[in-house]
Amino acid sequence: MILVTGATGNIGSALLEELHARGIGPLRGLTRDAARVVFPEGVEAVEGDFTKPASLKPALDGVRSLFLVSRLGPDADILEVARQAGVEHVVLVSSITVQTHPRLGPAGENLAVEQLLKSSGMAWTILRPTQFASNALMWAASIRDHETVRAPYADTALPTIHPADIASVARVALTQPGHQGHTYALTGPEPVTARQQVEAIAAALGREVPFAEISRQEAHAQMAAVFGAEAADAVLDVTGGDVNDELLMVRDTVSQVTGTPARPFQQWASENADAFH
Repeated sequence: MILVTGATGNIGSALLEELHARGIGPLRGLTRDAARVVFPEGVEAVEGDFTKPASLKPALDGVRSLFLVSRLGPDADILEVARQAGVEHVVLVSSITVQTHPRLGPAGENLAVEQLLKSSGMAWTILRPTQFASNALMWAASIRDHETVRAPYADTALPTIHPADIASVARVALTQPGHQGHTYALTGPEPVTARQQVEAIAAALGREVPFAEISRQEAHAQMAAVFGAEAADAVLDVTGGDVNDELLMVRDTVSQVTGTPARPFQQWASENADAFH
């Protein structure tokens, strides 16, 4: 039995679809409200709340492999509940900032979860993706309203990854031998700037989308109101304010693990054009 947490999210939903399409099962998808989700036929929807690890016990009954997104609740307790339930292997989504920006608070938190997993007694595979292509959804409201997209560091190019590629690597790690005890840094196939992302979305929509670069100060004020000042600084550092060669590096890990090339940002934009209409 495989349990996919974050089953309605960008990675989890793609992972469930991949596993189901290949006839891999039995499968469960974790959600807070099973009555409101529609999973592929044969995938069991189970309820649980990460902020209440004890609520995960029924969902974990009989589970041997777990796909886990970190920092959604008290991770030490979540991992302990999984261990007690008999989970044998955990595929954990962490962040590439653990190795590129270890000084940042969120990176330290991700590293702490990695270390908890490694000391849990369960087998582990750690995925460290870079910036998600789906982060572009933050512009969806502006684009739908035909407003100007405003972003800092407009011409800093990062090897943005399609969430489905993270899912593909997770699928292989969950179902094939040879991946336990490995840490995989994951990127897309090429660097892409914020300006180029907006151009790709415009091409997918078949219309122009105006774009304007803003200062770090302007961006920080907007982001701090939502995420807090420290988190805003961390995001701005890794999206342009404090980049380094390790962060900018394009890696072929996706193709090495899955046998399929990583998807370019243009593909994500085309697949998700409806979100911007």
